[in-house]
Amino acid sequence: MSKPLNLIVACAENRVIGRAGRLPFDIPEDKAWFHEKTAGTTAVLGRICYEVWKQVHADGRVPVVITSHPEIVKAGGHVAHDVPEALAIAQGLPGEIMICGGQRIYEETLPTADRILLTLVHAEVPGDTWFPEWRHLAWRETWRKESADANYRYTFSVLERAR
Repeated sequence: MSKPLNLIVACAENRVIGRAGRLPFDIPEDKAWFHEKTAGTTAVLGRICYEVWKQVHADGRVPVVITSHPEIVKAGGHVAHDVPEALAIAQGLPGEIMICGGQRIYEETLPTADRILLTLVHAEVPGDTWFPEWRHLAWRETWRKESADANYRYTFSVLERAR
């Protein structure tokens, strides 16, 4: 039996997840949530996300990086050339599988994902990278927390695929 596939993402109401290779917002509570939820997991992510996320190797995470530049991946990480190879590698590694971005990887994994850990930022922000539309699919919200900081209102949700 294969492990469940979890996507973890922070996106704006207009689905923006990135701008110029960075997050389009800086929300400390979301960063803490992300690090807590991905600790001890197998983190599947693309090259840009890997290069930007300085703590990917911390807290017991095992990264599986989808890239055509294997030389960038530090010891303890795994290299895959595409999403199917990354998921096959991740199935054999310890912990839950967390898909951590970017856009293309989310697009390829959303159709088979079992769960989304979503931080929905209640704002429209400019960007050049998007999370795929998920609202038309059958999801059931199993947990929710409303929050805010000085700049944004946002909602943390856990969405389970309705079967």
